[in-house]
Amino acid sequence: MAEIFNNGLRAGTLQKDDQGYVFRYDDQYFNDPNRYAVSLSLPKTQQAFHSKTLFPFFYGLLSEGINKQTQCRLLRIDENDHFSLLLATASTDTIGSITVKEIVQ
Repeated sequence: MAEIFNNGLRAGTLQKDDQGYVFRYDDQYFNDPNRYAVSLSLPKTQQAFHSKTLFPFFYGLLSEGINKQTQCRLLRIDENDHFSLLLATASTDTIGSITVKEIVQ
């Protein structure tokens, strides 16, 4: 499970389960009209989103090509395990205002 931050403010959570992925806006963030949606594909018109695959917006935060191969090799993550790669690489220095931090249980 991961926390999703928008400009340092917790916007919601992203989790992977047997059925795919769930992104859910936090109540406080969702109800604040001054807070923007994390992406156009995850609008604040609904609070929870479900997908069988990693949402394209979050997939877009991942490296591609040789950079992805290098990260996967160094971090010992399967190149097809997009969620683990997202958790390992999107906590700092991402393009844009979104960061992803793993929730360690």
